[in-house]
Amino acid sequence: MKILMVCLGNICRSPLAEGIMRHEAQKAGLDWEVDSAGTGDWHVGRPPDRRSIAAALAQGVDISKQVCRLFNVRDFDDFDLILVMDRSNLADILAKARSPEDREKVKLLLGNNIVPDPYYDDTQFAPVYKLIEAGCKEIIRQYKDKQI
Repeated sequence: MKILMVCLGNICRSPLAEGIMRHEAQKAGLDWEVDSAGTGDWHVGRPPDRRSIAAALAQGVDISKQVCRLFNVRDFDDFDLILVMDRSNLADILAKARSPEDREKVKLLLGNNIVPDPYYDDTQFAPVYKLIEAGCKEIIRQYKDKQI
């Protein structure tokens, strides 16, 4: 299974989601490939936000080596599942879809709920970590036995 996590700038939520999903998949004995991307290009080539790095490290997950990148339409070909953090990300990615098959790959990480952007509130990084962790565990539960 190949999963892409997507948020706005690829510095807060999606790097956390990439690191958490990779960590949880390994713990579950799954050989899943996980990456992340943003819908905006402001931070391309940079590491994740220092607060995301700190929130992840506090839980034993190192995301410091990740590099921010922009979502590319070719990602529809390269990934089985594209998990977005909020409805704006969802609309942005669905707008790039070339086919119904592309659209079927795109889902909100938390089902019908969003992962709020913690960028403007330092106190929200730990709670956002926990939301993403719960979402990743649910995705693993749903997809661990499926062949995509």
